[in-house]
Amino acid sequence: MAQRRTNGSKLLLTVLYMVAACKAVPISDLLDRASQRSDRLHSLSTMLTRELDSHFPPIGRMIMPRPAMCHTSSLQTPNDKEQALQVSESDLLSLARSLLRAWVDPLLVLSSSANTLPHPAQNSISNKIQELQEHSKNLGDGLNILSGKMGPAAQTMSLLPYRGGNDLGQDKISKLINFQFLLSCFRRDSHKIDSFLKVLRCRAAKMQPEMC
Repeated sequence: MAQRRTNGSKLLLTVLYMVAACKAVPISDLLDRASQRSDRLHSLSTMLTRELDSHFPPIGRMIMPRPAMCHTSSLQTPNDKEQALQVSESDLLSLARSLLRAWVDPLLVLSSSANTLPHPAQNSISNKIQELQEHSKNLGDGLNILSGKMGPAAQTMSLLPYRGGNDLGQDKISKLINFQFLLSCFRRDSHKIDSFLKVLRCRAAKMQPEMC
């Protein structure tokens, strides 16, 4: 019992130390780290999309759902950098966190489906999806810390539930199309997250807007 208490005390001290250390890090440094992580997230999703394209059936491009069908499309976001520069820091961070949170369940679906994906690069795709999950979680943890530093407005998040289900299709064509569609939605959102965080990083570093 005494040993358990000792271990518990050590764990608590470790957690408290990590929280204190994070609070001591300047916002500009946290944004720089988050921007690097989001950049990797978007690059990885782009690599995955290209890998899938290498053996994607031609008919799939004709019947794939439109981007407006993505489960995050209802969230109103800036369309480009110029619009993003007009949005407050707290709102930009809230948008990035909302988008990232909306992909927790869909990434699980992609991860479980990748194991049986009818694609010659199935192993590589599966490994990259797992890496996406890790980067996404780490980025989310970092943005949670940032939101605590930036006030209540940055801590609010929009709920964007995924209702696509766990089954991406029984036949080969359906599974490939639905997998590709879901991944293309993630790639689009990861680009938005990366763009928002880069604007925030520029503002924190007090750079001129045209340099963001």
